[in-house]
Amino acid sequence: MDIESLEAIPHLELSTSSEMRLPLKWIAILYGKVEADLALTSGIHTAQDVVKGIMAGASVTMTTSALLHHGPYHLATMISELNRWLDDHEYDSVSQMRGCLSHRAIPNPTAYERGNYMRVLGSYHV
Repeated sequence: MDIESLEAIPHLELSTSSEMRLPLKWIAILYGKVEADLALTSGIHTAQDVVKGIMAGASVTMTTSALLHHGPYHLATMISELNRWLDDHEYDSVSQMRGCLSHRAIPNPTAYERGNYMRVLGSYHV
């Protein structure tokens, strides 16, 4: 948005993997608490990003920026890497791991809460 000319100006800026942190947190918190499928739509660039999204509780992950950046053949790479990861970690399916790192599934759910953020922030060193 241009606040001087009061116009909406189209500008494409592709996401990065670091942008999935906040949506990932909220999917993990909401999984199993709302009657809806959840989609992780920001920052999915690798098979590991897909795994994180599914483990948090997402039903789908969206990889538009990765495909625009790397081209459509990147999808085959991601699928191959995802299948390898599933095999290496002895998962029979994506459904089997869905939600296993959600707020309700982990032993220490405070990892997703603000108090933990404050502790992590306090440990930051320049």
